[in-house]
Parts: sequence; C-alpha cells; structure tokens
Amino acid sequence: MQLIRGLHNIRQEHRACVATIGNFDGVHLGHRAMLKTLRAEAQKRRTKTCVITFEPLPQEHFSIGDAPARLTTLREKLFLLERCGIAQVLCLSFSNKLSNIHADDFVKSILVDGLGANYLVVGDDFRFGYKRKGDFSYLCNMGKEYGFEVSSSPTESMDGRRISSTRVRYELAADRLPEANQLLGHPLTIIGRVIKGRQLGRELGFPTANIRIGRHKVPATGVFAVNVYFENTRYNAVANVGVRPTVTANTQLLEVHILNFHRDIYGRELRVEFVEKIRDECKFDSLEALSKAIGKDVLAACSLSKQS
Repeated sequence: MQLIRGLHNIRQEHRACVATIGNFDGVHLGHRAMLKTLRAEAQKRRTKTCVITFEPLPQEHFSIGDAPARLTTLREKLFLLERCGIAQVLCLSFSNKLSNIHADDFVKSILVDGLGANYLVVGDDFRFGYKRKGDFSYLCNMGKEYGFEVSSSPTESMDGRRISSTRVRYELAADRLPEANQLLGHPLTIIGRVIKGRQLGRELGFPTANIRIGRHKVPATGVFAVNVYFENTRYNAVANVGVRPTVTANTQLLEVHILNFHRDIYGRELRVEFVEKIRDECKFDSLEALSKAIGKDVLAACSLSKQS
C-alpha cells in the first residue's frame, strides 16, 4: 500500500482511482463495509482504491486538548487499511487552511485536479468543506459537473444501534472490550517501538517491553490479556496501559510482559492486540504488593490464552 502525504506528492500513477473520504478512526465494521464497496468498484473499473484521510483528525484540530481518545494512530490506521486491501492512502494535513476550504474547492483541488477520481463512496452522514456545507447531494451535483460517480454507503448496525467510532469508545470506557472488538471487527490494536525504561519490571521478576503511546488520550486503561506480534510470531502477554501510579503517575505508557520470551527487542516494533481486561490500573502500597499483583495478572493472562 502506498502512503501519499499531501496533494503535492500525488503522481500520475496515483490518479484515475476510486476513492472514499473520512477519519476511519478504528477502521471498524462500518468503515469496512464501505471499503468493501470501494474494492468491488475498483475491480469493476479495473483501477486502484484510494482512502483520503486526515492528520490530525478534524476534532483534534478544533478541540485542542479536549478531543476524544483515538482508537488508532496513523500508523495503526495504515496497517488496518492495508489489511483491508486498500491500494493507496492520501493523508492530508488538517490545518486552518483545509478547514476553511469551500466545498467546491475541496472537490476541484483534491478529487478532480489532484486524484482524478472517477468514483467516490461516502457514508450517508458525510459532511465536508467550510462549515460542513458539503453533503452527499452536493457531491452528486459536483460529480455530474466534473464527471465522477458518487454513491453512499448505508449505516451499519449491530444490536439495532449504529456502529461508529464513538460507540466503540463508549464500550471501551465502560470496560466492555469484547463488545468493542466485535464492533471493530478486529482486536483493539496498538503498534509502537520498544523504548528504554527504568527496568523496574526486570527487578520485580517480570521484564516488560515499554511502548510510548502516540495518542493524546488512550482509548482504554488498565491491565489486559493481550497478543503480541513480533517478527510475524504471536506471543501471549499481559499489558498495563496507563500512567503507572505506583511508580511515576506521569506519562502514559504501554508496558507488556511477554510470557516465556527472553529476547532483546529495544528499538523493535511490536503489534499489541487486546483480548480481555483483567483489572483496573491501581496504586499499590509497595513494590512487593505490585509484584504479587503482576504475578496474578500473568496467571489470569495464561488462563485466558488457553481459552482463546
């Protein structure tokens, strides 16, 4: 899959594609239904698929410091989109300039002059352009003018309720990880590189791989049974997501203790998939109490891995 960072990096081979536009935070089942439509259209037209997305997300631009937790960083989103069979992603910097662009100019500069898109699929609630004045009906009229076809992807529901990134966050906040994973259509995933830590876990008998979380807020906190993927091999593990109140109560961090694993992986990339929550993150009175709790967490993770 090709990543195109900004309109200025679009080359001739990226053009004449079928496209969709959105945040795609989490790449959940609703997104996947739309991507399936996009792939089918690309196959019919014998062309390539393109997802147009934004960094930062629009709500992060407009609500600095108060935006909802991200389900996926850009790195994780790209991983999931590639798994969905997408050929290329156009990532646009969401700035004041882009937020103030008129819907006409958005279509002309990005879809027509930029990508030369001949087909566009969007969600039935899609809005774009200055003050969100562009909608599906508007796109259809623009498509007639510039020669591209537009279709809408109907809302996907589960248990009679709309599938959305907001709903996934709600389930995670309510400690319903299995329900969140069901809405996503895949396990909640964090991808990152292992950084040097204080090596306190090693002293406690449970060495951890520490991963700095590239989000403004984390979508889930606590202790979890997880699957860790390293060099295409899966390992059972227990993970803590949070601020480590017993030790620092400061920076958000993902700490992963990989079961029966003894390799040096500093600087290497791990993919962590969340299976089930074990307990909340909490502050212990002593490191000894923390060590005992981690031992119980490891046993719980082992038990859950045998059930999966």
